[in-house]
Amino acid sequence: MSLEPSADLSRLLVIEDPADQRVEPYLDIRERDLKGRGGRFVIEGEVVLRTALSLGRFAIESILIAENRVEPLADLLASVPAAVPVHIAARAVLDRIAGFPMHRGILAIGRRGAPVSAAGFLASMPADALVVVLSAIANHDNIGGIFRNAAAFGADGVLVDAASCDPLYRKAIRVSAGAALVTPFVQEGDIAALCDLLLAEGFEVLATSPSGREPLGDVAPRGRQAVLFGAEGPGLPRAILDRLRTVRIAMKGGFDSLNVATTSGIVLHHLAR
Repeated sequence: MSLEPSADLSRLLVIEDPADQRVEPYLDIRERDLKGRGGRFVIEGEVVLRTALSLGRFAIESILIAENRVEPLADLLASVPAAVPVHIAARAVLDRIAGFPMHRGILAIGRRGAPVSAAGFLASMPADALVVVLSAIANHDNIGGIFRNAAAFGADGVLVDAASCDPLYRKAIRVSAGAALVTPFVQEGDIAALCDLLLAEGFEVLATSPSGREPLGDVAPRGRQAVLFGAEGPGLPRAILDRLRTVRIAMKGGFDSLNVATTSGIVLHHLAR
């Protein structure tokens, strides 16, 4: 393998064999996306890796990049803590490690850290907190889009029920433009239990629905508020809608449906502190 001159290549670890144990966590990425990685997750792409390194919220275990990305990423590599191994590989080797063509040529392994309970998470919120709550959001693009909106409009945190997909799934992080690494979140339990916790912590809980009883414009941002979003199609469970204040986005007659990520952007813009 040949590399162009660089300010400092001494710490880069060259990988020439896809079976090298130093890059074992990167093997067969798509298959492991489905099986899970325990306490690890995969970071993909320059924007997301820069976000992860600048925030330091999640520990970075290692980095793996294509050799042709070394020079363009010189400033990023200079910011990587000395204790984090940085591996480089030829494109063909990188693709064999990952199990598919890695067009971005940038991967990293992050560690989730110790879990936090939803109760403790909410108890630590400020008096004027805005919390996003997700119920059965199974589409990774939607999860990523919602987290991106939550970060953009200053939500204090996101509660995700166990029926939703993982916000730290590789595609969800990428679609969120790294926002899933920025906005604090907890994933646990069912939506009814999460609503109980929110109400016990003094939150006004709003449920979004095309059939909501009040237009969004009538809702004033105030105090502790939480806003619930359900899966496209079924939406939030009827039992949840019956017990909470429900809101809708006014739309042109004959049309009452928006993508849930788009809906979250409109609602959070209105409720932003």
